[in-house]
Amino acid sequence: MGKPTGFLEYARSETGHRPIGERIKDYDEFVLAQDAEALRVQGARCMDCGVPYCHAGYVVEGLSIGCPLSNLVPEVNDLVYRGDIEEAYARLSKTHPFPEFTGRVCPALCEGSCTLGEHELPVTVKEIERHVIDEMLRLEKVRPRTPRQRTGKRVAVVGAGPSGLACADLLNQLGEKVTVFERSDRPGGLLMYGIPNMKLKKKLVLDRVNLLEQEGVEFVLSTEVGKDYPVLGLMKDFDAIALCAGATKERRIDVPGKELDGVVTAVAFLTQATRRLLDGSAEGHMASGRDVVIIGGGDTGTDCVATSIRQGAKSVAQLEILPRPPESRAKDNPWPLWPKTHKTDYGQQEAIALFGGDPREYLTTVKEIIGDRDGRVEAVKTVQVEWRERGGRLAPVEVEGTERLRPAGLVLTAMGFTGPEETLIEQLDLATDARGNVATPQDSYKSSLLTVFAAGDMRRGPSLVVWAILEGRRAALECHEYLASR
Repeated sequence: MGKPTGFLEYARSETGHRPIGERIKDYDEFVLAQDAEALRVQGARCMDCGVPYCHAGYVVEGLSIGCPLSNLVPEVNDLVYRGDIEEAYARLSKTHPFPEFTGRVCPALCEGSCTLGEHELPVTVKEIERHVIDEMLRLEKVRPRTPRQRTGKRVAVVGAGPSGLACADLLNQLGEKVTVFERSDRPGGLLMYGIPNMKLKKKLVLDRVNLLEQEGVEFVLSTEVGKDYPVLGLMKDFDAIALCAGATKERRIDVPGKELDGVVTAVAFLTQATRRLLDGSAEGHMASGRDVVIIGGGDTGTDCVATSIRQGAKSVAQLEILPRPPESRAKDNPWPLWPKTHKTDYGQQEAIALFGGDPREYLTTVKEIIGDRDGRVEAVKTVQVEWRERGGRLAPVEVEGTERLRPAGLVLTAMGFTGPEETLIEQLDLATDARGNVATPQDSYKSSLLTVFAAGDMRRGPSLVVWAILEGRRAALECHEYLASR
């Protein structure tokens, strides 16, 4: 521990953001990194506590305690305080292959379980992580790692999202010959097309993929396994298969008018926005000059708010069927569980500055979508709800007299995902769980088919990038053990 009294001497220094009036004019990253000296001081706040829950990696009652990857957080913080960035990166790399991703898009589960955070603001673990990788990239010290030897075994990884990339990375380092199949034209999955550039610049994703290619991983793009590449061929050509195709079935809204032109899923909208940025594509729906209604209050909904603002939306409303979270931890949400508290993210901050108010409306849902003569959205009918117990569980019930008709030229559904697509699962005749995910034994990544493994959202259901990375790495280890026994 570099500074035993650091947590008593130094306050948390928050990450700076580009001015809202400037950043809404482009798609560049909005976070401004603190300088090295400021983050060295932030590293000194780490308490070297007896039981560091920041890297526990547990799940209790559906909530995370600490980093799922079990990053060596106190050690990294101490090394940053001492100014040894290279050793800090070496420690971080023991558990984490892609800190440039989570340092930008992770909700910082580690900080939610920081011991200092029990009575003060937690250590800036996420920003320190980002600083370490960004500094190493700036110094050009993140170099290809060539596996010492090859096993002669071939593994196909289906899906180039965070779980697929993590699985391919570790399998490759363990000596397998890895080929990653991705149906999109670019690798990355939601890292590429589901998260906007201002939150995660796409150059970082492409640079990491380029590094993996230099290390020996092969990527086959614009190729959907089960359609463009037959499943039987995959089984014949490879010794094992790792399914990392994600939970890509979006939850659809089921109200009158759902088929109207201008009702678009969030991922489709965000994908089109990223394609415009990368390719200059003119396809897809634009928010420019329209009243935008976003259904869903999560991170993807926030990204839709920010993207709509950058496209020149006339107004933005974000509807959330759940109640507004409390400002501080509730009694049933104690430390070190992830805090379920109210937060105002970058998209809402921009909407407040631009339109004069928070776009979020809680306990509100859409009852009907109304179109014009040409079949295009022109309004939505919303209603407020309250949650009541029905049949032993809470359910939303409409509040009489709260219906409201509001203008809408674009309706974006950001209601989450329900599970993986069935095509590949059915072609392989794999067992599934009650939610349609690929079924595996507890604490295992083996599917019901001997040579097929599963990881990420395709196995555990919709989750965070950091969990997908962990799943990919664990599936890689189990796959490698299986191949080594053959």
